[in-house]
Amino acid sequence: MPAIVVSLALLALGLGVLPLAEPIRWLALVPLLAFAGWLTQRRGWGLRPRALLVVLLPLLLLWGQVHRVHPGPDDPSRLVEGTSPTVLEGRLVADARPLSVGEGCQAVLMEAGGATELRFPSCADLRQGWRVRVIGELRRPATGPHPLLSSAAERLARQGIWSQMNVAKLEVLERPPTPVADLRRRMATALIKAGGPEKGGVLAALVLGSAVVPVPIAVREAFRVAGLSHALAASGFHLTVLLGAVMVLGRRSPRAIRWTMAGGAMLLFLLLAGPQPSVVRAVLMGAVAFVVLESGQRGRPLGVLLLTLLAMLLVQPLWLLDVGFQLSVAATAGLMLTARDLETALAARLQPLGSAPWARKVAVGLAAGLAVPLAASLWTLPLQLLHFGSVPLWAVPSNVVVSPLLTPLTLGAMAMALVAVLAPPLLGLLAWPLVPLTGLLLATTRWFAALPMAQWQLGRPSPLLVLLLSLGLLPVLVASLGRWRQGRTWGVALIALACVVHLGLIGGDRLLLVHQGSGDLLIATHQGRGALVSTRGDGLSCSRARQLALGLGLQRFDWLLVSDPVAPAEPACWQALSTLALSFGGEALPLGPGQRIESPGLTLAPLAADGAALRLQVGAHRWVLLPDRQALWSWRSVSEARGQERLAGLWLGFRPRRSERAWLQALAPSRLWLSGRPPSGPEGLPGGWRASGASGFLQGEAG
Repeated sequence: MPAIVVSLALLALGLGVLPLAEPIRWLALVPLLAFAGWLTQRRGWGLRPRALLVVLLPLLLLWGQVHRVHPGPDDPSRLVEGTSPTVLEGRLVADARPLSVGEGCQAVLMEAGGATELRFPSCADLRQGWRVRVIGELRRPATGPHPLLSSAAERLARQGIWSQMNVAKLEVLERPPTPVADLRRRMATALIKAGGPEKGGVLAALVLGSAVVPVPIAVREAFRVAGLSHALAASGFHLTVLLGAVMVLGRRSPRAIRWTMAGGAMLLFLLLAGPQPSVVRAVLMGAVAFVVLESGQRGRPLGVLLLTLLAMLLVQPLWLLDVGFQLSVAATAGLMLTARDLETALAARLQPLGSAPWARKVAVGLAAGLAVPLAASLWTLPLQLLHFGSVPLWAVPSNVVVSPLLTPLTLGAMAMALVAVLAPPLLGLLAWPLVPLTGLLLATTRWFAALPMAQWQLGRPSPLLVLLLSLGLLPVLVASLGRWRQGRTWGVALIALACVVHLGLIGGDRLLLVHQGSGDLLIATHQGRGALVSTRGDGLSCSRARQLALGLGLQRFDWLLVSDPVAPAEPACWQALSTLALSFGGEALPLGPGQRIESPGLTLAPLAADGAALRLQVGAHRWVLLPDRQALWSWRSVSEARGQERLAGLWLGFRPRRSERAWLQALAPSRLWLSGRPPSGPEGLPGGWRASGASGFLQGEAG
C-alpha cells in the first residue's frame, strides 16, 4: 500500500480521535477527501480504488470517534453524585508512586466498570495486582482554569480515567502473585541499592524506563532541560541497543537461534518496560525491521512506520493523544526521512576543514553524530512548542557529548539487571565501573541543564500556528518535497509567517486574568516582558503562575506582588519567579503612599492611602485593580475628590452589589473584568463587562 494512502488513513483516524468540535471535525474531512481525489486522479488510479478511498476515510474517522474513551455505564464516575463516603473494590494497575513533594502518593484502581485514581496522604507499600477495598470521597477530576495550566481531568482522560478518590480507609483483600512486576521491582531495587537513588535510578531507568522506576524529580528535570529525556524513557533507542548486542552474539548462529534470540529480546523488553505506546511502537517496528533484514529484502522504513502506527491506532486510538507517543513518532520519522540527507550535507561542509585521512574520518564521524540528534530535534520542534512552549537549546550538543556514554551504559545496566536476578553476588563487580560512568553522565547532563537559555522559552503558540510551522518545515526537512516546485521557498515563507505572528502576539501589550476558587492571577505583558499580581500566596498559586509564565514565553517576571492577607507558605517559590517579589500579609499594606513597582513598560502604584486600590500601567494603557470591596470604596472616594482619570479597563476581584454596579455603570468603563460568576438577575452583564466564571480566565489587549 503506498505510503500516501496510509498517511491519509492516519489523518482521517486522527480527526476522529482529536478533541474537536463536531462541525470542525467533519468540515476538516472535506479538504482531506478533495486532496485524496486530486492525488488519485493525478496518479491515474481507476474509479474503483478511488471510490474505495473515499469510503474508507469517513469510516476511519467514525472508528476513531467511536473508540475514543468515554465513561461507560458502570464507570465509578457515575457514583460521584451518590452517597458519601464511597466504597470501591478492585485491583491496582501499578505500584503506588509518590507525587510532588508534600502531595502524598497516587495509584490507579481498576474495577469491572472502569478506573479511578486513588490519592493517599502518605506513601504506603501498595503493589501492582493487589486487590483492595477503599473508602473515601469520590469526585470528578478538576479541570484547569486556563489551557496553559495542566489539569487532572485532561491528564486522566488520556488514560480513560474519569474519577478521583481521596482515600480515608484502605483494606488489602488479596495479594496475588505478580511475577513480572516482582521481577521489575527486584531489578530496580538492586540497581538503586548499588548506585544510590540518583545514579542507581538512572541505571534502572536505562533498563526499565522512567515510567516504571522512581527516578528523583531533580534528575528528571535535569535530563528534560538538557534535551536528554529520551535516555530515561523506554523507547526505540534502548531496543536498538539490545537487539544490536543480541545480533552480534548470534551472527554466526543458525537462523532459528537468531530468530529465537531476537524474539526473546523484544519480548523481554516489552515485559520489563510495560505496554507503553512508545515501547509497543518500538517493538512492532523492530520486529518488522528484523524480518525484512533476515529475509534479505530492502525494507521501506517510512512504510513500516506508517503501517505500524495505523495498526496501533486502530487497536487503541487514544494513544494518539499521548505526548510521549507523539514525540517518539516524530523523532523516528526525522531519523528515517532527514538524518541521512543531513549527514551527507554536514559531511560535505566539514570535509574541507582538513585533507588528512584522520581529518576526513573525524568529519564523517562528527557529521553522523550531529545528524541524528539534529534531525530528531527539528522534527519534534512543533510538538515541543505546542505542549511545552520551550525548546531545549543545547539538545544537539548534549546528545553528541553523551552518546558515547549511553550505549555502554545501557548495555551495562541491562547486564546488571540480569546479574541482579541470576547472580546477585557479582553485581558489585559490574557496579564498580558503571556507577562512576553514570556519575559522569549525570554531571554532564546537569552541566548542560545549567547553561544559559538551556530551556529557550518561546511561549506556547496556537495549534494553527504550530500547523503552519509544521507545513513549512516539511519541504525544508524532506529532500523530495524541497525539490518539488520550489517547496523550500514556500516552506521558509510559512516558517517566517508563523514566527512573525507568534512574536507579534507575545510581544504586544496584553492582560491575562486566571480565576479559580478564591484566588486570582493577573499577568500583564509588554514587549515580551511580564509582571504578576496574585491575590493568593499558597504553593498551588505559585505553581500555576510558573506554568503560565512558561506558556507565555516568560523566563521570569520583571516583578510580582502577592497581596494575600496570609503570608506565603513557600516564599522561595515566589522568589524564584522574579528578582523583585513583594508579598504582604497581616496588617501590612500592599504599597504605601508614594511607593511603586516599576520596570520598562510595566508599573504598579497605589491609588489611595490605604494601598488597597492599585493602578497598573501596561505600556500606555492604564487599568485600575480592585481586588476587594474595600479597594472599591477607597478608589471611589479618591476619584470623587480628584475626578475620574481616563482608563483602559477595570478589574474587580469580587462580585459588586446592586448599588456598586449602578455606580460603576455610570462611569461607563470601556472594559470591566469581573472575577467569578456574573451577578445573578435577568439583566445580565452590562456592555463591556466580562466575567471569568467560577473557574476560568479572561484575556485580551491591554488597550
